[in-house]
Amino acid sequence: MSKLGRVLVAMSGGIDSSVAAVMLHEQGYEVVGMTMKTWDYASAGGSKKETGCCSLDSINDARNIAVSLGFPHYIIDIREEFGDYVINHFTDEYLAGRTPNPCVLCNTHIKWDSLLRRADKLGCDFIATGHYAKIRQKNERFVISKGLDENKDQSYALWGISQASLSRTIFPLGDLRKTEIREMAVERGFLELVQKPESYEICFIPDNDYRGFLKRRVPALQSEVAGGEFVLEDGTVVGKHEGYPFYTIGQRKGLGIALGFPAYVTKIEKDNNRVILGNYDDLAKNAMRVGKLTLSKYPDLIDKPTPSITKVRYNDSGTDAIITQVGDKMEVQFNRGVHAIAPGQAAVFYEGNDVIGGGWIEASYNL
Repeated sequence: MSKLGRVLVAMSGGIDSSVAAVMLHEQGYEVVGMTMKTWDYASAGGSKKETGCCSLDSINDARNIAVSLGFPHYIIDIREEFGDYVINHFTDEYLAGRTPNPCVLCNTHIKWDSLLRRADKLGCDFIATGHYAKIRQKNERFVISKGLDENKDQSYALWGISQASLSRTIFPLGDLRKTEIREMAVERGFLELVQKPESYEICFIPDNDYRGFLKRRVPALQSEVAGGEFVLEDGTVVGKHEGYPFYTIGQRKGLGIALGFPAYVTKIEKDNNRVILGNYDDLAKNAMRVGKLTLSKYPDLIDKPTPSITKVRYNDSGTDAIITQVGDKMEVQFNRGVHAIAPGQAAVFYEGNDVIGGGWIEASYNL
């Protein structure tokens, strides 16, 4: 038994999680590799060739790394729990007129819980992943911080992890840049990892066609919602659309309507199947309400206005804001208008590089 402990590493077969496992092995941890089968292409019904984290090739790549370094590797099938929670939520959110973020949901409610349960069964002290993020302790709290490589930082997707889970989590890549990860893979003879293309799609929608996915998932959907109205901000009806679930706040392309000016989706009205269109300025809101909070750095911010850099989507650089917890909600007031705030997406609050916490956007508005 290693003095550092036994660690269960989530291995997707990609370069990041593979190098994370290699690093921990070289540092002296007793490593156990695990690859999670979250879904299969047959059930998705898409047309794209099977690639990515759940493909047979990726599973074999993860196993080959483990075999080459002499540590055990397991494959677990979590398709049922993944589908029941993540995919059902994804579908339900679009049907509710919101824009879901399945990757955040999967990280915080499926992968960590699944890994920790298996870690306990395998006698592992820790779990580890290939995320670009850091964990540190402050005032007896476990705090997620941004990874060193700002272009790869994944802290936005990790805000919902519980304190109990963070206390057993290791992020080996937090202090490294992607270029260093590639160099480490080449130096250790894992050139095939460097040559693998990175995937940026939602894993269960590899063709990036979420509309097609919804239509296959809910066969009667299109006939039920087609023919709703496109409406301008002043109430003028300007055309018909395919159905409210097939649009997102901030969308410009693929509207299928020409108005003589760049039109954006500014609001979705589920109850009357209307999609509101406006110009870019109409998308700007200076406040929002966030629910289902997880606060890691400061567990109680009730009636305590707190400065924050707040992100409303993964690739958002963040905006200065004052956040105030009111009951189980967070009221956020930005110092300027923020464009395309979409209910259903995650909002994450930062203090410097530290994640204060996050939640799910419920509504945006102007004060």
